[in-house]
Amino acid sequence: MTSSEDAAVYLININGHSALVDAGCGRSVGQLIENIRACYVELDRIEYLLITHCHFDHTGGVKGLMDEIPQIIIVAHELEATYLEQGDNTVTAARWYGATIQPFFVDRKITGAEEDILLGDRRIKAVHVPGHSPGSMVYVMESEGHKVLFGQDVHGPLDPSLKSDRTAYKKSLELLLSLEADILCEGHYGVINGTEEVMDFIKSFL
Repeated sequence: MTSSEDAAVYLININGHSALVDAGCGRSVGQLIENIRACYVELDRIEYLLITHCHFDHTGGVKGLMDEIPQIIIVAHELEATYLEQGDNTVTAARWYGATIQPFFVDRKITGAEEDILLGDRRIKAVHVPGHSPGSMVYVMESEGHKVLFGQDVHGPLDPSLKSDRTAYKKSLELLLSLEADILCEGHYGVINGTEEVMDFIKSFL
């Protein structure tokens, strides 16, 4: 476990090629590094940090991770990059945590509805799902015959200060349902297994 304020941080490891999904709020970076090493993953094997959206509980730890993993490539949607690179404490919700976000540069900006990211010999699809925030994304991949969806804040919330859009959010939920994922790795509800269970969880927010 890291800080209680952290959203989930997921580690993907494909034959020695690794990536992280989100970075927590940054108050327990040391523990996060220990957790990674406990999975027998060396830091120099981590190629990407896949950011789902700009909110502080997902991105406050990015600068700390960059210090520990200097080669890591930061991936986010271009609509989120603006707030991260400028250190916007309102749209990133850093003020909700009584904090300020340290600005950082996004190396790879996703510009469209979807884009493939190659991790070793595996393709991870980045999919734009606006609503919770303007540039929210999920990441989808196949693992051992299962479709895994890294959809951190499927549940929302929606708030004007976060530039949330209720209409876009509902459309994005419909898109997530169409993916028919077998496993959902969510930011605050943990891992949900089973296609029906995943769909029921997503439908509950419609």
